Amino acid sequence: MPDLILTARALRKTYLSGDRRIEVLSGVDFDIAPGESVSIRGESGSGKSTLLHLLAGLDAPDGGEILWRGEKTLMAARRAHTVGLVFQAFYLVPELDALANVLLAHRIIGRPDDAARARATELLVRVGLAERAHHLPSQLSGGERQRVAVARALMNRPPLILADEPTGNLDERTGDAVIGLLLGLCAETNTALVLVTHNAAHAQKTSRRLFLHEGVLQEVQGSPFAVHG
Repeated sequence: MPDLILTARALRKTYLSGDRRIEVLSGVDFDIAPGESVSIRGESGSGKSTLLHLLAGLDAPDGGEILWRGEKTLMAARRAHTVGLVFQAFYLVPELDALANVLLAHRIIGRPDDAARARATELLVRVGLAERAHHLPSQLSGGERQRVAVARALMNRPPLILADEPTGNLDERTGDAVIGLLLGLCAETNTALVLVTHNAAHAQKTSRRLFLHEGVLQEVQGSPFAVHG
């Protein structure tokens, strides 16, 4: 399908553990269309983060193929235009204020100009941090830091956001608010979202739900895997 943002076929990934090789992904097929939201759950150690790193082009599979809008390669500058990343640990630069942290995403593709600064300021307004733009990460709560990370991920208007356990360091109420914000902003901008999460309630809010089991992605449609946390 030409309108797919990302297509993955038969992805395999193994890691060396001692004197033996462990297969983490053993034939993953996946695709996502513009505006679609997909959640991926699975037991700890099942390979969810590994899969997300492959989809982001941060690591290479041992087998299979990934196409980003029909292209096989995703260099740094192109990745910045194609994929926005949200991590569990925020990864904000502690010496930079919220506005500068959002602008970091633009620096990958060029020096921020007035238009970029206006875009970053607008995003901070959208995530409810207009009055915190010049606060350092240490002056922000966990939920506020993750909101900055969401704004940074959206900075370059990528068609795809990959979120890896974005509520893992947040309390339940704050986590619910961040997920609502992420889903809402992606829906408004027709941005596709892949959400890796342990939280069944958060996964239930996406339009498609998958479970990674024994190295393969499975659709969740009333399967027994839906009860895992």
